[in-house]
Amino acid sequence: MKLTKLHCAVLSAIAASGSIYAEEVSKKDKATIEVIEVTATKRAESIQEVPVTVTALTGDSLETLGVSNFDEYVEFLPNVVFQGTGPGQNEIYIRGAATTQTNISVSSVQALQPSVAFYLDEQPVSMQGRNLDIYATDVERVEVLPGPQGTLFGASSQSGTVRLITNKPNHDGFAVGFDSSISSTSGGDMSNSVEAYVNMSLSDDLAVRVATYNDTQGGWIDNVLNVPGDGGYIGSAEVISRISGGALTNPEDVPVTSPRNDSLVEENFNTANYAGARFGLSYLINDEWELLVQHTQQSLETEGVFAYDPNLEGESSTNRFTPEDNRDDFGLTTWTLEGRLEQLELVYTGGYLDREIDSTIDYTGYTNGGSFSAYYVCSYWGAPEAQECLDPTKFYKEHTDTSRITHELRMNTSMDNDWRVTAGVFYDSQELATVGLFNIANTDLPHFSNLERTLVGNEGTNSGEGPFSAEYSFVNDITHTIDQIALFGQVEFDLTDTVTASLGARWYQIDDIYKGSTTTADVSGRLRAFGDGSDAALTEFFGEDEAQAIQEAIANGQLDTSLLDSDGTLTVDDTIFKASLDWKVSDEVMVFASYSEGFRPPVTNRVGGGQAKVQEGAFDGFRIPVYSTTDSLDNIELGLKSTLFDQSLRFNATAYYSKISDLQTSRFDPTNISFLVFTDNVGDAEIRGIDGDFSWAATEDLIISGAFSFLDTELTSINAELDGIAPPVGSRLPYSAEFSGNLQARYFYHIKGDMTGYINGSISYTGERFTGMTMAAFVQEDATNLIYGTGSGISIKKEADVYTGVNYTDRNGQTFAGGRYIQDSYVLANLSFGVTNEEWKAELFIDNLTDESATLYVDMQQFTPKVVTNRPRTIGLRFSYDFY
Repeated sequence: MKLTKLHCAVLSAIAASGSIYAEEVSKKDKATIEVIEVTATKRAESIQEVPVTVTALTGDSLETLGVSNFDEYVEFLPNVVFQGTGPGQNEIYIRGAATTQTNISVSSVQALQPSVAFYLDEQPVSMQGRNLDIYATDVERVEVLPGPQGTLFGASSQSGTVRLITNKPNHDGFAVGFDSSISSTSGGDMSNSVEAYVNMSLSDDLAVRVATYNDTQGGWIDNVLNVPGDGGYIGSAEVISRISGGALTNPEDVPVTSPRNDSLVEENFNTANYAGARFGLSYLINDEWELLVQHTQQSLETEGVFAYDPNLEGESSTNRFTPEDNRDDFGLTTWTLEGRLEQLELVYTGGYLDREIDSTIDYTGYTNGGSFSAYYVCSYWGAPEAQECLDPTKFYKEHTDTSRITHELRMNTSMDNDWRVTAGVFYDSQELATVGLFNIANTDLPHFSNLERTLVGNEGTNSGEGPFSAEYSFVNDITHTIDQIALFGQVEFDLTDTVTASLGARWYQIDDIYKGSTTTADVSGRLRAFGDGSDAALTEFFGEDEAQAIQEAIANGQLDTSLLDSDGTLTVDDTIFKASLDWKVSDEVMVFASYSEGFRPPVTNRVGGGQAKVQEGAFDGFRIPVYSTTDSLDNIELGLKSTLFDQSLRFNATAYYSKISDLQTSRFDPTNISFLVFTDNVGDAEIRGIDGDFSWAATEDLIISGAFSFLDTELTSINAELDGIAPPVGSRLPYSAEFSGNLQARYFYHIKGDMTGYINGSISYTGERFTGMTMAAFVQEDATNLIYGTGSGISIKKEADVYTGVNYTDRNGQTFAGGRYIQDSYVLANLSFGVTNEEWKAELFIDNLTDESATLYVDMQQFTPKVVTNRPRTIGLRFSYDFY
C-alpha cells in the first residue's frame, strides 16, 4: 500500500510524545516513530536526547484527539491533573504535588502561587487561583516537563512546567486552512466551532501568520426548580445556629425561608464561548538575526455552573439562586529577538500580559459555613418564638485587572562543543488589582437596611473606597505586586563520547508587595506595623494589649515577621540547583539520573496575626500566620529513553522520589474566622512514582500508543496547629490517583486514489482521588442532610475519630469524625471515523462513548459538596481543509 504525504501526516496524531511518519525501507513502506524537537532545556533538542523527562503532544495529535482546551488534553497526560470549577477557574498539578484549592471567590486575593508554571511560547502566564485558559488553536505542540524546573523556568515551576508552543510565521510561502465542527451532547445543547489560519510570506524577509477561532460550547447542566423536601434547598436553622455559636435559642423550632429560583429555572444553562485571534510577524533581519512579534487576544465567556448537586436526582441538576457569569479577557504581546555573535546564540524575549476578569457567583452557600450567618440572615434576638431566618440568597461580584511584564536575556554556546552553556537573566513584574463585593446579608433585617460601608484604612485604590450600598456587606480591595529578578545558568560537559554531566543553578529575589483594605481591616497598615516591629508601631495599630500579645507571639516563634521590611514588603531570596548525568547506551537507548529543586514563594495573608475567635482545642492561642513560608520540593529521578526495532517502537519511563518541605495549603475555618481564607504550611510530604509513555507502529496500518502514571504520596509530618484538622501523617495527598493511564489506537486503510480512511479510538482511566487537605467531609455531609433533607451520596474516607476543625457537635451532641470525600475513579472513551486526502479531512466523532459521568472535582466551597463533571456523550462532525 502506498502511503500519501497527508496519510502519513494524519498518523502524527498519536498522543503520548511523538508523531508518526512513514518512509520507504527496502522496497516497502514501513511506519516509524518520528522523534520531535522540544525546547525543554531552552535550546532545541530531540525529545529522545534531552536528559529530562518530557511529554509532548503535537498539534496534529491535538487535532486528531479533537481537543482544544486544557481540561480535555490532560486526559492524555496521566501525570497531570486539572482541578477546578469550570473554564477559566482551574489549577494544574503534576505528579501529585497538590494541597487544597482556594475558594474561587477569594482566589484573586488569597490563593497560593501555582506549583506548576504555565507558558505560552516563551511567556509565563500562570496566575494564582485562575490559570490563563488559552484555547489551543494553530498549535505546534504542548510540552509537559514533570518535576522541578526552577533552575530554568523559575518560581511556580516547583512540580513541573507546561508549555503551549504555537505555530510561527513561515517564510516558505502561502498557506491557509480551517477546521470546523458541529456536535450534539446527550441531554444538552448543540456546540460548534470554527478555527482558521493564514500564513503569508510578504517578502524574502517578512512573513505573517494569523489564526482565529470561535468555539461555542452548549450546556448540559440544568438549573432546576428548588423544591424543598425533594432534594432541594430547605435551609436549616440548626446549621446556622451551631456555626454561629448557638445564636438561636431553639433552632429546631425556628422557621427558615427557603430561597426561590423560579425565574432562573433553565435547561442546559452552563454555556461557554472562546473567541480570539493570534497575529504573528517574523522578520529576518539578516542571515543571523530574526525578530518575532506575536499578539494573542482572547475572550472567554461562561454562564451558569459546571457542577451538579449530588443531593438532586440525576447527574445534571443543580439549584442556583443568582444568575452566574464569568468574563475573562486577555491580551498578550510577546517578542523574541534571536541571533548569533560569533559562536554564541543570543535570545532576548519578553512579553506583556493584560487580563481582565468580571464574575458573578452565587454565594448562597455561605449561609451554611459563615460564623456570623445568624447575624446575616436571622432575627435571633428576643423571645425564642420571635426568632426566624430569612431568605439566604447571596452573591459575590469580582472585578480583577492583572498585568504582567517579563524580560529574559540568555545565551547558548555551540552544540558542537564538548561543553555547552546556557545562561541568562530574568525579570518579572506582576500586578493584580481586585475588588470583590460580597452580598452576604439580608437587607430586610433592620440592622442591615440602609447601612452603607466604607473601607477601613486608606489604600483601597481600586474601588473608590466607598461608601458602598447596603447590599454589599463586605468588600475586598487589594493590589498585589510580585517583582522577581533571577540569574540562571546550566553547563553540560561530555565526559566521554556517550556520557554527559550537567549542573544548573538559579539565584532569585522576589519582592511581594501586598496592599489594600477591606470593610473590616486595613491590610496595608497591618503589614507596615509588622514590618516595623517596634512597640510604638504595633501599639499604634493594634492597641497596647494586643501589641504586647503579638510581641510575645513573635518572640516565641508563633508568628514570623522576619521577611517584612518597614514598608510591609515581603522579600525572599535563595539559590536552587539541578544536576544530571546521562549515558547514551547505544544509538537507541539513553539512561539518565537527575537531582532538581523547586520552590513556591511565601504568600501574604490579609489579616495575619489575627486570633481565632474561639480559643479552644486546636485553636487555643492560635494566630493566623502573617504569611506562609516558602515550600520547597527536592526531586531525584532515574529515566530511560529508547527508540527500538528500527524506530518502530518508542518507550520512555521515569522513576522519581520527591520530598516536599513546609507544604503550603489554603485554609478556611468557618467556626473561628468566618470571613478569612488564609494560607499556611501544613507540613512535609513524600512522593514516589513511575510514569512513562510509548508509541508503537505495530504494522503499516496500525499505530498504538499510551501513557501511564503510578503514584504513592504520603504526608510525613503535620504542623501541630493542624493536628486533627489536616489528614494525619501517612495520609495521601489530594487530587492524586495511585494509577492513571491511557491507550490509543489508530487504524488506517486505503479507499481509492489519494483517499485514505482511518479509525481512531482512545480510552483513559483515572483512579480515585481525595479532596483537599481538610477532614471536613463528615461535617459537610451532616449539613447536607439538614439543609436538603438528604445526603450527597459521595463516598467518604474516615481518617480520624474526631475532627477538631469545628467546635460544635451534631444534632445528637456527638463530635464529628474526620474524613475527606473521595473523587471516584472513571474511564472515558472516544471514537472517531474519518476520510482524508492531501487537502481535506472529514470526520465523525463520538466523545465519551459510554456516557460516563466522571467526578472531575468535588467542590466544597459552598459548604455542601457539588460535583464538577465532564460533558456527556457527544456526537459530531468535523471538517478541515489545508492549502499549501
